Amino acid sequence: MLKLFRYLKPYRWPVIMVMVLVLLQCLCELYLPTLMADIVNDGVVKGNTGYIWQIGAFMIGVTAVGTVVSILASYLSARISAGFGRDVRNKTFIHVSNFSLQEFDQIGTASLITRTTNDITQVQQVLVMMLRMMVMAPMMCIGGLIMAVSKDATLSLIFVAAIPILALTILIIAGKGIPYFKVMQKKIDKLNLVLREGLTGMRVIRSFNRFEHERKRFDGANRDLMNTAVRVNQIMAFMMPMMMLILNFSSIAIIWYGGLRVGSGHMQVGDLMAFLQYAMQIMFSLMMVSMMFVLVPRGSASAVRINEVLKMDTAIRDNARDTVNDSARGEVEFDQVSFRYPGAEAPAISDISFRARPGEVTAIIGGTGSGKSTLISLVPRFYDIEAGAVRVDGIDVREFSIDQLRSMIGLVPQKALLFSGSVTDNIRYGKPDATEEEVHHAAQIAQASSFIEEMPEGYESPISQGGMNVSGGQKQRLSIARALIRKPLIYLFDDSFSALDFKTDAKLRAALKDETREATLIIVAQRVSTVMDADRIVVLEEGRVAGIGTHRELMGSCSIYREIVASQLSEEEIA
Repeated sequence: MLKLFRYLKPYRWPVIMVMVLVLLQCLCELYLPTLMADIVNDGVVKGNTGYIWQIGAFMIGVTAVGTVVSILASYLSARISAGFGRDVRNKTFIHVSNFSLQEFDQIGTASLITRTTNDITQVQQVLVMMLRMMVMAPMMCIGGLIMAVSKDATLSLIFVAAIPILALTILIIAGKGIPYFKVMQKKIDKLNLVLREGLTGMRVIRSFNRFEHERKRFDGANRDLMNTAVRVNQIMAFMMPMMMLILNFSSIAIIWYGGLRVGSGHMQVGDLMAFLQYAMQIMFSLMMVSMMFVLVPRGSASAVRINEVLKMDTAIRDNARDTVNDSARGEVEFDQVSFRYPGAEAPAISDISFRARPGEVTAIIGGTGSGKSTLISLVPRFYDIEAGAVRVDGIDVREFSIDQLRSMIGLVPQKALLFSGSVTDNIRYGKPDATEEEVHHAAQIAQASSFIEEMPEGYESPISQGGMNVSGGQKQRLSIARALIRKPLIYLFDDSFSALDFKTDAKLRAALKDETREATLIIVAQRVSTVMDADRIVVLEEGRVAGIGTHRELMGSCSIYREIVASQLSEEEIA
């Protein structure tokens, strides 16, 4: 947790101010019992009413000062912790946004969400408590001991027995409960994962009538978390009764032996009352420490998980060098490229070599799992290759800065993803400063203008989260428009026409020819009809190149391509 507290550096002066205010609050609270002792000893016992009023008024003033500084300390603590939480969330989000897909696969999206929200909130709550209690508890304990000894050193020997017993009780109970807190955070991860899958996959769940199965999965994860939470709370629940028991026995001992000392004339009644209050302050300061033992372990477990994310280096190194020049053309070359996913035994693709030139359409086709999507994900460096080289205009993609490399690319992913906002917002996502004419033109080329204009508010019609209020084909066309509006040098279409009917597919490809005449097009497709007219077709089989050529050339030279064609087209269409 201390590593995370480096983000408190901008708040060092407010933190110092909180320390000062808490110190003043402690001094006020420690001074009150002494004033009360003076009232009893010099006012009540001697019958001096004026002295009682005088010291009583002074006590009210001390109490008012203590109240004001306590409120200010609470306010500043809340501001510091809220700012700290905001800064750590921003830092975590920015760091995660630079992750490659490899890091996302390693940690998991559900866990990243939990760490960025729940875990940071846990640390934030602990910080509020630490700013107050971790400062106040030692001050009150040490100050209370000093003041108690000043009242009667002999009676203070009771603390020699009570404090070690109290400390040992806290350590035993906390030692049993602490290991459960890290387990709880992992089970929150599991609950988030099940919940996220259930909500995002609701259409599939309903279509297969598997709601009861998903309910049982959620109930299982929920009960698992509940059982752990109940167990840790059962352990921690022993702390307060045990502490109150020790506190009450200590009070009985103080009153008993203090009464004897008052009776023997070694102590005044007011001093005994003050001593009893100091004893309560000492014990309550130790109870504050016990509360920290409940919160700090969970906060520490959360801090460890946050630090794991912040310490994780991305596998994709950004060279941060601008290697793009005005003569950039966008020619893509794969030179004996091999790649395997982390932890995989076999490579996903092996020894791939081909060129995709500007003004040409390069299509990639193959069976499921042949490595098509993997191949094009290497161009924008979502993953880095294991061997060989991927080049753009003769320069290895690893020599570009990430921003410059991806600014040359317009990607339409296999799974079309839209963001909440309007239709215009989603198209303009590819180019934030695009004009209205550019938005309309991109939609027209993507064959999206017809259905957009039929929507109630046209281009300002709202798109729900994930694009759930539009069809799969409409999502794909909006995703294509989002890529087109960038006017990049390289277009990557990852099976982006699968949800389109044949007529729309044909019209879209015809419109793309004129729009992308000078750009490099790499199209991953399942349909033969989508790739037949391509200038170059790369056929993949089990991660290797099975053939490269035009449709006519491959029909004569590549048996795998012929099998794919025969499975999709009739003999008349093939002829």
